[in-house]
Amino acid sequence: MKIIEIQEKTFSISSEIKNAYISFAKMDCSVVALKSDVKINGEHIVGYGFHSNGRYAVSELLKKRFIPRLNEAEEKDLINDEGTNFSPEKIWKVLMQNEKPGGHGERSTAVGTIDMAVWDLVSKIEQVPLYEHLAKKYGNGKHTNKIFVYAAGGYYYPGKDIPMLLDEMKSYLDLGFTTVKMKIGGVPLKEDLKRIEGVLKLVGDGNNLCVDANGRFDLATAIEYGKAMEPYNLKWYEEAGDPLDYELNSELSKSYKNPLATGENLFSVQDSRNLIRYGGMRKEIDWLQFDCSLSYGLVEYLKTLKVMKDYNWSSTRVIPHGGHQLSCNIAAGLDLGGNEIYPSLFQPFGGFPDSSNVENSYVTFPEFIGMGYEKKVKLNDLLKKLFN
Repeated sequence: MKIIEIQEKTFSISSEIKNAYISFAKMDCSVVALKSDVKINGEHIVGYGFHSNGRYAVSELLKKRFIPRLNEAEEKDLINDEGTNFSPEKIWKVLMQNEKPGGHGERSTAVGTIDMAVWDLVSKIEQVPLYEHLAKKYGNGKHTNKIFVYAAGGYYYPGKDIPMLLDEMKSYLDLGFTTVKMKIGGVPLKEDLKRIEGVLKLVGDGNNLCVDANGRFDLATAIEYGKAMEPYNLKWYEEAGDPLDYELNSELSKSYKNPLATGENLFSVQDSRNLIRYGGMRKEIDWLQFDCSLSYGLVEYLKTLKVMKDYNWSSTRVIPHGGHQLSCNIAAGLDLGGNEIYPSLFQPFGGFPDSSNVENSYVTFPEFIGMGYEKKVKLNDLLKKLFN
């Protein structure tokens, strides 16, 4: 059992949108294909992977470090002890050989991109959806094809006024979402409050709206926003300050009584543990948003979920960032709280299979094998075009 070809391509997901911190005008991502010698119905099984938005392509890391290590590995270092499938854990060790501890930056994205393709490959060989494989091997055996999802958007855009923001949010409601997320921190507080109040009138309840500052605020501004927004009783107030400023988050949690959310820019089990230890996160009401594809992949993510359990956090308090099929499968197979989705952005990578049904912010998946890419027509067409 061998991986006979590895390809990497860079694909643009650029847009004129902005959050409080960055523009997406030059955003791109890495996409990989792992072709195995395993055949089903006469065709080689191929696993595909990519990484979430908000980070740039990691082509050089993949081509100079991680793909060569995988190509040079012996077969025994890639397959499980039974010899029946590839081993994500063994492959992860191959990828991380000669890597020093710490420095969880862009390399975590490179490893996570390959890791996603590995899990797609493994579950295709098993001929089951990834979420079923995860539930049986790593979870409690229970899985579902129905999970909570919320529609993320509400970015700043040149010329985008409040009526345009409301039109965007209404389009998500029309798709079956009841919970939405919008950006804050890119304009003065008074203007942001008008934007929030406009969306609240549309969604009807604070619990249906999340706001995201993308790490923009210092402590004083974070608290100021918190005091102004507290009467709205929002579903959550996300990433108020720098993701590694645990003290800021802890101080904010003392003054803001409603739920906070953060974690999407923490890329290791160690950083995730430190957030839980020192970030003031409250296991009863707050939300963790660790993104598997950016944080060394699912092998590392399983360790993070164990750390949460060790600190008496429920996996249902995790709603990952990213909006991709890997997080959907993790949520469905390992009892997470749901998943973020970008209905109109970062396509065709985001979302779920085309025939999925969204109702009251719960999505029901159709039958699929592996990650489900092949049931998403535009994504499947792109993958075939990139790796013909």
